[in-house]
Amino acid sequence: MFLLAITCAYVSKTLSGSYMNSMLTQIERQFNIPTSLVGFINGSFEIGNLLLIIFVSYFGTKLHRPIMIGTGCVVMGLGCFLKSLPHFLMNRYEYESTVSVSGNLSSGSFLCMENGTQILRPTQDPSECTKEVKSLMWVYVLVGNIVRGMGETPIMPLGISYIEDFAKSENSPLYIGFVETGTIIGPLIGLLLASFCANVYVDTGSVNTDDLTITPTDTRWVGAWWFGFLICAGVNVLTAIPFFFLPKTLPKEGQEVNADIIKNENEEKQREEFKKEKNGITKDFLPFMKSLSCNPIYMLFILVSVIQFNAFVNMISFMPKYLEQQYGKSSSDAIFLMGVYNLPPICIGYIVGGLIMKKFKITVKQAAHIGCWLSLLDYLLYFLSFLMTCENSSVVGINTSYEGIQQDFYVGNNIFVNCNADCNCPTKMWDPVCGNNGLSYLSACLAGCETSIGAGINMVFQNCSCIQTSGNSSAVLGLCDKGPDCYMMLQYFLILSATSSFIYSLAAIPGYMVLLRCIKSEEKSLSVGLHTFCTRVFAGIPAPIYFGVLMDSTCLHWGTLKCGESGACRIYDSATFRYIYLGLPAALRGSSFIPALIILILLRKCHLPGENASSGTELIETKVKGKENECKDIYQKSTILNDDELKTKL
Repeated sequence: MFLLAITCAYVSKTLSGSYMNSMLTQIERQFNIPTSLVGFINGSFEIGNLLLIIFVSYFGTKLHRPIMIGTGCVVMGLGCFLKSLPHFLMNRYEYESTVSVSGNLSSGSFLCMENGTQILRPTQDPSECTKEVKSLMWVYVLVGNIVRGMGETPIMPLGISYIEDFAKSENSPLYIGFVETGTIIGPLIGLLLASFCANVYVDTGSVNTDDLTITPTDTRWVGAWWFGFLICAGVNVLTAIPFFFLPKTLPKEGQEVNADIIKNENEEKQREEFKKEKNGITKDFLPFMKSLSCNPIYMLFILVSVIQFNAFVNMISFMPKYLEQQYGKSSSDAIFLMGVYNLPPICIGYIVGGLIMKKFKITVKQAAHIGCWLSLLDYLLYFLSFLMTCENSSVVGINTSYEGIQQDFYVGNNIFVNCNADCNCPTKMWDPVCGNNGLSYLSACLAGCETSIGAGINMVFQNCSCIQTSGNSSAVLGLCDKGPDCYMMLQYFLILSATSSFIYSLAAIPGYMVLLRCIKSEEKSLSVGLHTFCTRVFAGIPAPIYFGVLMDSTCLHWGTLKCGESGACRIYDSATFRYIYLGLPAALRGSSFIPALIILILLRKCHLPGENASSGTELIETKVKGKENECKDIYQKSTILNDDELKTKL
């Protein structure tokens, strides 16, 4: 029952986490904030987690672990609810556009009007500027994420230590493998939910979506991010219920013990724990910390985890944005593809890894070698992703000249040429159109378009003087597609990503066993908590922030608010973006193999506290069987010879 409950808790916590990571782009656009600030909001979860992780890991084993886990699930639900509040407290989302939402063409304010005056949606009216000052509602999301991090704190260290304490040592890897499978089911559900919500307009029900001039592939589109957080809140609260009915302790798996004996033992343990609390509950804390700090294998394992976590937290958090910018997919499609291609292989890898550990009774040293060399194989395959690239979107005035020649950098005076010099166009407004010459333009006005037909997303612009074609020049709303070659590159990238996910997850359970078996049994809970604490402090918090800063440095065009302030980034230099997204994790992962190899060397020379946990049991069983056979021989001899001495010995 506990195994089922803790698996559901893992599902709910990873459901919330994966949904949050998938909605980062939507949050960035909703609040018009840079990626670096979004990275800080994402890292705030780790802040909440590390506030309690060490103390929960140590003191939690002395308290009622299931109840603490259930309380954590309720707190996670509260955090998810807080994150959804800004939607109900803010005005409707307004995206920048030179085109009237109603599609009224009488004014022609979004077209090229020679010697005319542009009447733009952005305004310099002081009253409206006061309303448009960048909203601080994102603070609710920040606080909600911190609260969610605090709630998740007891689930992993207390859940894993509970399994380790009451399960057979040879069954523990399999059970942990099943629990880790929950960390795949949760993200799969979370990503499917995120894909659905990202495809639904943020203010659906409040606005007529037929009047919108943007689609989900547009970088101004914001999905219904708030709706998924409400669902996550409900799931977390429901998951908490079973834990309040589970016992504080269980009999060791495989022991046939009378119920009265179990009750007496539990009462005796409670009396002993109460005495310990009276004498000082922290008396073992510092000795345990000293013991862990002096364990070279454990400390090197933490170093490997911190380095690799720096790489993976960036890859996972910003993968939807990478698929959007590199391959031209919508947020909804990017999230869906990420889940479908990556999560099932990871789930299979966790289960297979646990089964291999159980079937072949892999030792700690063998597990370390399996984890290291499989990770190295995955790392080498990773470099193939550098070959699966697409060209930048060709946007005239940003990275392409009006003659269709690619430029390496933005030159401001390239926006105006003879064909649009007298059009009185806005220069900072992002309202792209795709010309029938295959090039994109910042707006219909800058493309020199003079007339238009249709309304909403079906609007077509005609007589575009800057679009050089043999026939009638026209344009439609949105950026141009990247073409079939880019689609094939996306398929190759996703297949490689699925293969890498399977190989790496196959190595995860053996690697986790090294962590659990390289320390003393009484230190397990604290060691898991300290491991989590270090990965949070040195990877979970800083990684999204510095990665976000690097991504912001590749931005080619920032969005513009009503009063001229800069908003979220609309388009990135995809080549530089690719080098950062793929190159930085490659460098980090490569450096992690240095301490990993040192661990393998140390394991050859030392004895681990938990290494012979299963072999000790087997040794006892062998001795018992030997005595049993000896007794049988004596009994047979005493029966045949009728020897009183032998009967006495028997």
